[in-house]
Amino acid sequence: MGQAVRLRGAVCLLGRFPALAGADLDVEPGELVVLRGPNGAGKSTLLRALAGLVAVVDGSIEVLGHDLRTDRRSVRAQVGLVGHAAGLYDDLTVAENARFWCRASTGATADSVAGALSRWGLDGRLADVACARLSAGQRRRVAMALLTARWPALWLLDEPRSGLDAQALATLDQLLVEARHRGTTVVVASHDDAWASALGARTVTVVGGTTTGPSAAAPAATLREPAHVA
Repeated sequence: MGQAVRLRGAVCLLGRFPALAGADLDVEPGELVVLRGPNGAGKSTLLRALAGLVAVVDGSIEVLGHDLRTDRRSVRAQVGLVGHAAGLYDDLTVAENARFWCRASTGATADSVAGALSRWGLDGRLADVACARLSAGQRRRVAMALLTARWPALWLLDEPRSGLDAQALATLDQLLVEARHRGTTVVVASHDDAWASALGARTVTVVGGTTTGPSAAAPAATLREPAHVA
């Protein structure tokens, strides 16, 4: 199998603004990569491009063997994106959202959804709460549960620690360790350098819509186990 992600000179436009302006990135299968950089640097756009949600108008982009310049839809069943918007139906309860996405998503079964909701502490009273009434952290937990229920080959996580309590943060760390053991590829946007270091992730800096440093297109051969997982 080739690289999970390969970008060369990738350019994405938001209107006329180049949100990505020639980004390079290589990610090996099973690798954990953290994108770091200031707000507005292009990290979220890069993740959305990898998910096939934003067109690359120049350069090249290959994800899990798919050329997203020619077909952005082909990869979506194999990719899971958890961004700032949780993608939930506000008028449905947590359980109803889970049942809907179970039917709509490749790889999710009733049992895997139930297990994921339990793991994220969403199988009790919260199961019957409308998503419109959830806090930002609770919505993030639901989105992460739905991702892990179908366990795609590539996880794209945009500031996944935002709004999570200590227990949920521990669950996230445990899942990332498990993802590594299962050979799942994970690309995360985060400002938390200490967290990335503790997880043993390779970090890539995004500034002004470009990736900087040799590590962007030169993935590490091996990654260590996390120094500590809460």
